[in-house]
Amino acid sequence: MSQDAVEEGEKIAELKERKSWVIDIRPLKVIAYRRMWVGNGLSFFGFQFTAVAVPVEMYAITNSSAWVGLLGIAGLVPLLIFGLWGGAAADVVDRRKLLLASSLLAWLATAGLLVQALFTVNSAWLLLALTAVQSAGFAISSPTRQAIIPRIVPAGLVPAANTLAYTTTTAGGVLGPLAAGLIFAVSGTGHGVTVAYAVDALLFTISFWATWKLPPIPPVEHEPGEQRPTAGLRGILVGLRFLVTQPVLLLSFAVDIVAMVFAMPRALFPEVAADRFGGDAAVGWLFAAIAIGSVVGGLTSGWIGRVKRQGVALVVAVVAWGVAIGLSGLAHSLWLMVLLLAVGGAADLVSAVYRQSILQVYAPDRLRGRLQGVFTVVVAGGPRLGDLRAGATADLTSTTASWAGGGFAAAGLAVILAVAFPALVRYRPPEAPAADTGDEANR
Repeated sequence: MSQDAVEEGEKIAELKERKSWVIDIRPLKVIAYRRMWVGNGLSFFGFQFTAVAVPVEMYAITNSSAWVGLLGIAGLVPLLIFGLWGGAAADVVDRRKLLLASSLLAWLATAGLLVQALFTVNSAWLLLALTAVQSAGFAISSPTRQAIIPRIVPAGLVPAANTLAYTTTTAGGVLGPLAAGLIFAVSGTGHGVTVAYAVDALLFTISFWATWKLPPIPPVEHEPGEQRPTAGLRGILVGLRFLVTQPVLLLSFAVDIVAMVFAMPRALFPEVAADRFGGDAAVGWLFAAIAIGSVVGGLTSGWIGRVKRQGVALVVAVVAWGVAIGLSGLAHSLWLMVLLLAVGGAADLVSAVYRQSILQVYAPDRLRGRLQGVFTVVVAGGPRLGDLRAGATADLTSTTASWAGGGFAAAGLAVILAVAFPALVRYRPPEAPAADTGDEANR
């Protein structure tokens, strides 16, 4: 690393702790992080069009929330396989090259969705298959991207970097679904899904530039006496063996699984929008509502990096998420439902930042990719299981019972876990060394 990079990294690390509630933007002073932040924001905004269009198209084809829920399984299986493998690969090969390759795979799946919409294939099975391919690309790219962050920003700014990333992507989560809902309202479902897939494919192409401009992120040297890491089963098992010895990490994963499996209602959005609010525009607001809350939470997140009892804050955020989701499921006013979902979204941003930051600080760099692979399986797999649970439960009972009951159950289970296993609520982050400036801070 050049002397200029060291000096600028030290300058960032030595900035006085912010006392404002306004979002901390200091990580944007790091050139490499700023490039990745821009690329992620563009690609996630585009992906929101697809995230709305696929379940809307599936419901239009099948008229069943259970089929919409099956999209969660189609995304989950590749996550289980490729999330773990991608994390192991990120510890073995250059992370920039791996991120480029996995992003290309996800883009090809998006292009496939566009083609099937253009030719009006109307195949539920094809939607499931393309969702699976797209999920495989995401499963590899996500742990790779997250493992890069602690290499390019100082350790003390990792929570701020994660908050910026989550806030930007959730801003895309606001604008994307709203724009998709407007497209559906103007063009109808048939033409609307085609336009949505086209927008995603275009913006995903632009985001490749930002990834291409990242510096090389080669793997670090393994510890003396440690076997050379591999991207195979042995490498994955090394990461899992480390994980099972860390109760704080295990509990942070557990509360996230509870929150997403029991309290993620998105598989019900198309049916609720049609039955309660009678229009395609409503579905855009429902898909955007959680992200709206996350953006507001992120913009007022200057306090996040100053919290020392991060384990307690994580549990409180998960409980708040569950309660807000439970109450939103009882609402019969669109705007009240959007407001309560937004409150849940703000709580979800807080919990997401702390989960990610705890893992990134806990994990040594030589294992960070593998543990991020597990994290990806948990964080991205949980909502997909939640889709399946919500859709199946709604078909057996009602949308209200599935939605509200799941939210309140999540809040209760999070409290039970925190009381039964107190390691998480006792967690405090270690003090960051003043000289920790990041390996590739300003390349």
